[in-house]
Amino acid sequence: MYNQYRTEMFRAYNNTRAAFIERPEALITIEQYISNICCSILCTNYDEFEADYNEASYLQPFWEHYPPDDRGRSPVGDQVPWIEVGEHAIGHKLYRLIASRFCMREAGLPSGADNRFVLISDDLRQLSGGITDQAMVFLDIKSVGPRDDFEHTVISPYQVSGDGVWKNPAGALRNSPMVASGRIASHPFYPAISPIYVFSNGMVAPTIHVFVKPVYHMLSLDGNGRRGQPLKSLRVICVPNGLLLTVNPGYLNTYPGLFFPGKDDKSKPPAKVRCRVSFDLLSHIASWRVVEVKRA
Repeated sequence: MYNQYRTEMFRAYNNTRAAFIERPEALITIEQYISNICCSILCTNYDEFEADYNEASYLQPFWEHYPPDDRGRSPVGDQVPWIEVGEHAIGHKLYRLIASRFCMREAGLPSGADNRFVLISDDLRQLSGGITDQAMVFLDIKSVGPRDDFEHTVISPYQVSGDGVWKNPAGALRNSPMVASGRIASHPFYPAISPIYVFSNGMVAPTIHVFVKPVYHMLSLDGNGRRGQPLKSLRVICVPNGLLLTVNPGYLNTYPGLFFPGKDDKSKPPAKVRCRVSFDLLSHIASWRVVEVKRA
């Protein structure tokens, strides 16, 4: 199976890659379209998202003796890890509502835990100028509380696409290293995702990276004896495709510090080291790349 469609996929991949490098505005328009879809669904159905997110606090009697493990560095102990709440009540619901409106499929990949799906739409063919009617969407939920609600989020190599160089059919695609550059330190960052996927049926799909950031309250900090972690706000973040980051227009060069060092120590294998992406610089690239979602 590895080689059955390899030559055809190689040709289609490089043709599509060249088309998006020549016309980056087509790729940018697709990113904005999918980001807007997520924002619209979250906004229209905000009450439903909020109610199911908050249900986790009401359900406390059912998990009190089986709490999730503390995460992060030196946790205080009064903040319940809420990652899975966001993944299920926000991420799975958002996927379901998108699927109810669009034609979708779930193409498998052997690595990366994000919610992945191929979105198929006639709108995409028009927006891409006829290049494709599909997009490979990587959707991840980045839940945070009041102690870790910063103007950035941590992203892994499996949440970023690269320049995707594929030199010959017998070989395989490889991304060039990026640099996560901070004020004091920097380190190489090795994106693991292809900027474009070509499927066995010949269809092509650019990779779109969308992150939803639910922020929750900690009622215990209010000092009135209440406990719970209800939803406070939602933001949708769209990180540019790797071709936009590295080739044309080359955002990583234009906006130094867009990616900056993450929270992993030097003991972690370099290929697994994460980085942070700056919301401020994403907003400078385009205001729609970081959007706070409110009720309709």
